[in-house]
Amino acid sequence: MARTAQAVPENASIEATNGAAEPEVISGGHLVAKALKAEGVDVIFTLCGGHIIDIYDGCVDEGIEVVDVRHEQVAAHAADGYARITGKPGCAVVTAGPGTTDAVTGVANALRAESPMLLIGGQGALSQHKMGSLQDLPHVDMMNPITKFAATVPHTERVADLVSMAFRECFAGAPGPSFLEIPRDILDAKVPVSRARIPEGGRYRASTRSIGDPADIERLADLIAHSEKPCVLLGSQVWTTRGSDDAVDFVRTLDIPAFMNGSGRGTLPPGDPHHLQLARRYAFRNADLIIIVGSPFDFRMGYGKRLSPSATVVQIDLDYRTVGKNRDIDLGIVGDAGAVLAAVTQAASGRISAPSSNNRKAWLDELRGVEDATYQKRLPRQHSDASPIDPYRLVHEINEFLTEDSIYIGDGGDIVTFSGQVVQPKSPGHWMDPGPLGTLGVGIPFVMAAKYARPDKEVVALFGDGAFSLTGWDFETLVRYNLPFVGIVGNNSSMNQIRYGQIAKYGADRGRVGNTLGDVRYDEFAKMLGGYGEEVRHPEDIGPALLRARESGLPSLINVWVDPEVYAPGTMNQTMYK
Repeated sequence: MARTAQAVPENASIEATNGAAEPEVISGGHLVAKALKAEGVDVIFTLCGGHIIDIYDGCVDEGIEVVDVRHEQVAAHAADGYARITGKPGCAVVTAGPGTTDAVTGVANALRAESPMLLIGGQGALSQHKMGSLQDLPHVDMMNPITKFAATVPHTERVADLVSMAFRECFAGAPGPSFLEIPRDILDAKVPVSRARIPEGGRYRASTRSIGDPADIERLADLIAHSEKPCVLLGSQVWTTRGSDDAVDFVRTLDIPAFMNGSGRGTLPPGDPHHLQLARRYAFRNADLIIIVGSPFDFRMGYGKRLSPSATVVQIDLDYRTVGKNRDIDLGIVGDAGAVLAAVTQAASGRISAPSSNNRKAWLDELRGVEDATYQKRLPRQHSDASPIDPYRLVHEINEFLTEDSIYIGDGGDIVTFSGQVVQPKSPGHWMDPGPLGTLGVGIPFVMAAKYARPDKEVVALFGDGAFSLTGWDFETLVRYNLPFVGIVGNNSSMNQIRYGQIAKYGADRGRVGNTLGDVRYDEFAKMLGGYGEEVRHPEDIGPALLRARESGLPSLINVWVDPEVYAPGTMNQTMYK
């Protein structure tokens, strides 16, 4: 009787001649992909190279999308942006040597912005160590100062384990980037699956939602109860910890005026009675209690010197090293912003006396008066009909254009400084800027990340013409992947923030040294690459052009010619020019 042939499953073990089953094997690149999948990574941003292609093969099998960009800096910025939008770790994969060095700026930006991303870099084969292999550089040594964790994977069996280790480090304390260098022979080699530890996502990580010392929660609740002129600054960690709802409850329940910076913008919607923006300097000079949440005393805060010396100052932060740095404080709490604020709200509820409540209402009215007076003083410029266009008019039109579903991205110097005074995102997590490193060129990568993470959201990006030039060629990537957004270039043919400083220090006759750009038609650039473009020279045309860009359904650039002789107050007040 003839034996009927049976189909062998593709992944089944094959019987060896001696009857023993051969072990199931897996390559290093496929282990990378399995580890990324376990972490919830669903997209990697990359620029191809021979050292890393086995990772691509693994990503295809694991259903992880591979987005190829035109410059490794873009890949790193996109991974950073993806982490900011989703709260999940972002991942960029680049080749060895110049591929990794090109990504350094994106990693450094993520470090200062406290963004949890992993950069995976290629490396020559371990068997060729110190022999001068193609693109061999000491990547780990270069990355150590700008990451929370940097290591070489020494064996294929350790690939997934070290990926998980790198991600744990990303989330230890204040988040930040990690770097893994994986030699080519480690990626290409295959090992038995039984010998390769593949951690299951989330099952090896502890909770990070600490409230610090419960006694300090009680102490802060008592300080709030006895304060007549409190205020709070809600910084980026409010969004990082997804503590927006807890922050809103804290502010409203305890009747505390709130200011926001960085990714904390949008925590309270415009028009909320506790939402203030323009009276911050006045509040910091006159408050009796100042609570700083998730924001360091860095240059944006005058290193803490802008706070009243007579005020009680409380700082809440994920990182112990940040608390009390550059300025003495009265109380420091190391913990999760949302968890701490929720605990304080519960502890302080019902403690505020009627006299204190009345005084606090008067304080809110006082701040609202300062806010309204500053706004009215600036309003004529927001409605200016001048041509070239006043930057205040441009950012006013953008603010009017935003909806509750618009993610706003600012990428530039002087023009984005203008927008920081006027543009108000209408929802939490809907503001993105470079962060404290001040890196230009994040705009296009952040657009890419935002549209991948939240395809249901509209993305509106404002670029300085100098900033756009750094990574603008990846506009083509947005066209290629059909990622529509509304882009605006505030074009003054200058690196105007630096230009102002040069004029202030050296005089007008040296104000054009090293900072002047060509009169580039970015609208035509967008059309050339398959997007939508318009040129605007008159202020009344800004709004209609933005609407047409939205309706186009394409990546777009509206090229708006703004007055190069007008500078943002923040630019003119920078201490480096004093």
